[in-house]
Amino acid sequence: MNAHVSKDPLHGVTLEAIINALVTRYGWEEMASRIKINCFKSDPSVKSSLKFLRRTPWARAEVEALYIESLTDKAVSENAPAEEDPWANWKKKSD
Repeated sequence: MNAHVSKDPLHGVTLEAIINALVTRYGWEEMASRIKINCFKSDPSVKSSLKFLRRTPWARAEVEALYIESLTDKAVSENAPAEEDPWANWKKKSD
């Protein structure tokens, strides 16, 4: 029997995992500049962000959109030629 594979990039990803991934990739300051909400600007934490985003659908939609965008950005950068990849030289040096 074939298992159904969802085409939704958010399928099975918790809001907490999304926030942690975005913080790792961008940091709180960059997230606050991209999405204008106070829980990213003033004393940011995962806990306060989760509380706000669960109660505020428009903000959650923006965070989810940024997460999906970050996934496509990551996929594009992984497939980029070495001369266009800013980390290419670092990868070569560490090998």
